[in-house]
Amino acid sequence: MAAAVTSALAAARAQLAPTGVLRCGINLSNMLLVTGRGSQGEPQGVAPDLARRLAAALEVHAELVPFPHPNQLCDAVDGGIWDVCLIGADPARASKIDFTVAYCEIQATYMVPISSTKTIADMDAKGVRIASKNGGAYDLWLARNLKNAELVQADTLDASYDAFHSQGLDALAGLRPKLASDLSKDPGLYRILEGQFMSVQQALGCVKPADGSRAGLDFLSQFAEDAKQSGLVQELIDQHGVTGKLSVAGPA
Repeated sequence: MAAAVTSALAAARAQLAPTGVLRCGINLSNMLLVTGRGSQGEPQGVAPDLARRLAAALEVHAELVPFPHPNQLCDAVDGGIWDVCLIGADPARASKIDFTVAYCEIQATYMVPISSTKTIADMDAKGVRIASKNGGAYDLWLARNLKNAELVQADTLDASYDAFHSQGLDALAGLRPKLASDLSKDPGLYRILEGQFMSVQQALGCVKPADGSRAGLDFLSQFAEDAKQSGLVQELIDQHGVTGKLSVAGPA
């Protein structure tokens, strides 16, 4: 049994950390998963800490590779810059990235004018215009699922709010905690709808191997499941002050 475990670890390490260091792609734009910076400027938060725990499980050192936006992280998949990533799992990203089940999730919903009578169910209608941050997991979901409404995409989170506000759009799509913080920008003008149109499934991912090997993905998947069941994910959520904003995902 011990030999089999050692062999599986060696195979996973060879695939996930071929340089001897686990290079972890981190999405800096998710302010719930990256909540600050250390004394040397290194990202801190749930995602960086989970990446470090993953490296420890592989018995290698972790190197955090930060990206300003998730689409930039995904675009770098072929560049040999990162080995694993911690981002929202989405079918549009899965052609080149193998994802685990989610380790945590975040509600995505809409901000609307205070006088609006629209519900989430009313949004996909002709004439409705929705601002969104281009390339985010919820934006990719909207791009696939909206059939009638117009998606007005912006390059950054703040720019999507600015488009919503300055152009008088019907709604701003976003993660519930970020939308809640944005209410203070123009007090009394907007409100956040109850419910969600989807939840962003935050997962671990690795570069899809050309030979179809599953050693790396199997190790990541077991690590993600163990991190949920052991209480590690909840511990990190509590430690970094995002309790009630992030939720531990359900079992696989």
